[in-house]
Amino acid sequence: MNGSEAMVHTLLTGNVDVCFANPGTSEMHFVSALDRAPGMRCVLGLFEGVVTGAADGYYRMAERPAATLLHLGPGLGNGLANIHNAKRGNSGMVNIIGQHGLDHIHNDAPLNSDIEAIARPVSHWVKTTRSSVAAPMDTAEAVSQASSTPGRIASLILPANCAWESSDPGKYSTAPAQVAAAPLADSIKAMAALLLDPARAAQTTLLLGGPALRAKAAEFAGRIAARTGCKLACEPRNPRMERGAGRVNIMPLPFPVDGAVAMLKGTKDLVLIGAAPPVAFFAYPDKPRKIQQLDCAVHTLATLGHDILGTLRELCEAVGASDTAPVQVGSGPNGEALPTGAATADTLGYVIAATLPENAIMIDEAVTSGRQFATAMTLAAPHDCIDITGGSIGFGLPAAVGAAVACPDRKVFAFIGDGSAMYTIQSLWTMAREQLDVTVVIFANRSYRILRGELANMGGPAPGENARRMLDLDRPYLDFVAIAKGHGMAGSQVDSLEGLADALRIAARERGPRLIELVM
Repeated sequence: MNGSEAMVHTLLTGNVDVCFANPGTSEMHFVSALDRAPGMRCVLGLFEGVVTGAADGYYRMAERPAATLLHLGPGLGNGLANIHNAKRGNSGMVNIIGQHGLDHIHNDAPLNSDIEAIARPVSHWVKTTRSSVAAPMDTAEAVSQASSTPGRIASLILPANCAWESSDPGKYSTAPAQVAAAPLADSIKAMAALLLDPARAAQTTLLLGGPALRAKAAEFAGRIAARTGCKLACEPRNPRMERGAGRVNIMPLPFPVDGAVAMLKGTKDLVLIGAAPPVAFFAYPDKPRKIQQLDCAVHTLATLGHDILGTLRELCEAVGASDTAPVQVGSGPNGEALPTGAATADTLGYVIAATLPENAIMIDEAVTSGRQFATAMTLAAPHDCIDITGGSIGFGLPAAVGAAVACPDRKVFAFIGDGSAMYTIQSLWTMAREQLDVTVVIFANRSYRILRGELANMGGPAPGENARRMLDLDRPYLDFVAIAKGHGMAGSQVDSLEGLADALRIAARERGPRLIELVM
């Protein structure tokens, strides 16, 4: 058994049985080892950003890490943006990154680079294995790190000679390096006292993130709000939200600074439960950097390292809300006539909510077109929503790949801006090759619409010719139906809300990958 075979054996022992890959020469022994491991599902991505984004989407739905296989420093570099998103979303991931043989690095071959330096900013744990004997032990540690609570990015660098030289898998522990800590009893008691003071509760907002947005945890939050009169909000972008009919639907802080500040206006006590203190996405002239008001006290009740469900359950009991009906419960489709005509950000969500099938997985990288989705999705059937946590676009299509691999029995709908889609458009090929049940909806407003708004937010003048050339996607327009066909996927184009509704209903009934281009 060589080092690669021992590593694959160790991955499978640690319940890592999916590998998203884009390998090169240095990884060929690892590819050969995967070939002899029938328990490992191997999924090829045609660009490393597809590979790493798919591993992120997989973790968010499977709740366990996948492996990636990347080629040297440049291959890792191509995947960095979606590793960044995964790190911001607290996803676990085991990156296996090829390296030149230890006796060849000093020769400075053309693809040589400092892989550890490239990996470190987007990883929680980085190591270069130094021998084939150590390779399975290092792999076990990488799995342990990635499986922690919250998830962690583990990047293991594999020199080629360590992949082909003899080894033995051994029996190394892949148990999580960090597990969820128990709720903080004293903090819960103090917070209950604050919330049971009607005057203070009315000026208190619970800001939720991470596991607090899963259905059961959010239900406890809804009961607490109903009993005490406090407000509920969540972070602007979240790894996974369970929402829709019968669930407590918690509104995210808006992306625009002014809207987020307005949402927290009057909040004197901001309680963080799996969330971080809210800040502006960017620095803008004459706008605040922090979202809460200066006189607002910020309390951390539970971090992502705590048992968040247990914390909310105990707080619910402490305020006497266990039998209280929760607020903000989604009603589901209401049977009202859907909006028609040209699509706008204000109307899109209502069509999507009415046509989204029960138990679907919704990937949201609609950027400007999707800003009003959260309001409309209370009218949808129960579903999961995955957001772009790190803000680095090109996430949505790969995440849809990973989510579909993790949950093959569930429909996946990916709502993507046209500019974002082109960052990782190769994902369509993987969807077609794997016959994943993914419906991709491209909002073709034919521009980087968000940047037009950001130019105004920065205080710039109306765009002139040079600015328009950097902000508009025209001359020529992108033909997403043709692009889909070229990747082996059926595609159709619609230009109205009623056309979109019809196409989504067909997609909900039929299996397999498809693309819908909505011209806006």
